[in-house]
Amino acid sequence: MLFRKQSLSLGRDDIVQLKEAYKWITHPLFSEELGVPIDGKSLFEVSVVFAHPETVEDCHFLAAKCPDCFKPAKNKQSVFTRMAVMKALNKIKEEDFLKQFPCPPNSPKATCTVLEIECAHGAVFVAGRYNKYSRNLPQTPWIIDGERKLESSVEELISDHLLTVFKAESFNFSSSGREDVDVRTLGNGRPFAIELVNPHRVHFTSQEIKELQQKINNSSNKIQVRDLQLVTREAIGHMKEGEEEKTKTYSALIWTNKVIQKKDIEFLNDIKDLKIDQKTPLRVLHRRPLAVRARVIHSMESHYVDEHHFRLYLKTQAGTYIKEFVHGDFGRTKPNIGSLMNVTADILELDVESVDVDWPPALDD
Repeated sequence: MLFRKQSLSLGRDDIVQLKEAYKWITHPLFSEELGVPIDGKSLFEVSVVFAHPETVEDCHFLAAKCPDCFKPAKNKQSVFTRMAVMKALNKIKEEDFLKQFPCPPNSPKATCTVLEIECAHGAVFVAGRYNKYSRNLPQTPWIIDGERKLESSVEELISDHLLTVFKAESFNFSSSGREDVDVRTLGNGRPFAIELVNPHRVHFTSQEIKELQQKINNSSNKIQVRDLQLVTREAIGHMKEGEEEKTKTYSALIWTNKVIQKKDIEFLNDIKDLKIDQKTPLRVLHRRPLAVRARVIHSMESHYVDEHHFRLYLKTQAGTYIKEFVHGDFGRTKPNIGSLMNVTADILELDVESVDVDWPPALDD
């Protein structure tokens, strides 16, 4: 009687979920059978799918009471997922539930059968910085209408080796910004991170990671990787945080239609924190929304080459479109080098000299 009174005073949050109770029962059994300690936070998961025809329709009445809770999804075999059922149970009134479902429920007569057992490991993350020395290499595979335009990419030159060594199913590549196919990335390189999905090998010594970095670097003269290391999912946030706030420095070779002397470009050196407005460049309109982005050119340094060429070193806010700042993009970037100098200007070569994001941590060679 006392237990019944206490159970009536329990709130929903006081009741232990069946899933937790199941873990308490099964974890010691697994531990004993396998001879290893069981860690509830382990990234290694064993997924078991059971079937029990006798009770398969027990929760179907919830769909009539809460149709909004059960939405079909491409990757789900049934709409009755655990989360959807929990959502419906939280919405349904207690008296409606008791009308539809006996409490306590009837004891099942048949045992369940195991349909499949699957082992999977949570994703691991590898980060580093890459240099790109080719003007004919995209950052990610360049495929248009199903047809590959260039044979490789920065992403593939790095990830192919990682997939093999970690024995992973697939990967997701991300980086602190990106450079165009014809732009080199020099200096300290650009930070990147790779998520390796369901790896079958996860433990590596720092020496093995160093050897893997060397293997990547020996396999291609188009890229080089540094500071390769294992990181956490949370740490990748540091790379993304730096994308907009940080600065980047560039070196651009510029052509002018008018003859120029050294004195014609010296005034650029005195310009500091120049605010520019950039309407989404024509060349990226197919993948970026139309907007006007305010950006800052922090400083510039000009180096005279000859009557029609000079080199410009720029320090800019991240996210600045440098090519458009040089040629103006038909007046879509204002001001631009052409308008500042009163010439028609174009960019012949562009290099990223530095991406000022201090992540991942530099490693001793």
